[in-house]
Amino acid sequence: MPLNIPGLLVPFQLVFNPRIILPNLVVKDIRHLDFRALKEAGYCGAVFDKDNCLTLPHKDELVPELRDAWDECRQTFGEGNVLIVSNSAGCNSDTGGIQAESVKRRLQAPVLFHSTPKPGYACIKAIQRYFSSLRTPVRPEQLIIVGDRVFTDVVLANRLRNVERGSGLLHLCFRCGFERGGTIGTENDAASGHRSFENGPLAIWTTGVWKREATVMRWCEKKLVDIIQRRIPPDEIALASSRFIKEVAPQPARTRSWKFWRS
Repeated sequence: MPLNIPGLLVPFQLVFNPRIILPNLVVKDIRHLDFRALKEAGYCGAVFDKDNCLTLPHKDELVPELRDAWDECRQTFGEGNVLIVSNSAGCNSDTGGIQAESVKRRLQAPVLFHSTPKPGYACIKAIQRYFSSLRTPVRPEQLIIVGDRVFTDVVLANRLRNVERGSGLLHLCFRCGFERGGTIGTENDAASGHRSFENGPLAIWTTGVWKREATVMRWCEKKLVDIIQRRIPPDEIALASSRFIKEVAPQPARTRSWKFWRS
């Protein structure tokens, strides 16, 4: 997989805004999300990571245990309002978009084609363009962003929210300068005209993984989140309502060739 420069720059951004890695909601996997409650609260669209959130890493098939939750999500938000944004399928490494088409067919949801990896600003602009092009446009503050990685999925949601609106020129240059397609204009465009909507876009972190990968990075991400949460007063952390979380009945044990791991 190509080097993810925007993701590698995230630790430097923590110096300016440590809240950029804090999720609004933490769940084990998407089965614990109440999509109907999210829709009733005004969220109209969803962005999902693929690897270890919906599928096994580098596979195109939905994890079987997630079938009911995935169907409920698609039915709740509607055709086209659920978008898969991956740093594998649909990115530059996906030559000819072959994997993106496979994922689209198997998961029955559109896959975003983007030249800059998450959480790059060019990728954020591509997400905005997609949802603004729908028959009924969806504003960024009406989105939920769901993924298993802090430095890509959670940061993408918080950048989309643009929590540090009004940053100085040097700050913007530092953040955008090494991203292909990332410019100060991109940053300023992303900052314009969006007010918080129930703390939206909602950054949802899924902590369970279906196959172990990047174990050291995941451990580092979790430790950083824990440290920053302890240093910020609880009333200054934008947490989502617990009504968006539902209990899931334990699944009957069965033999399978891979295990579910809790990070």
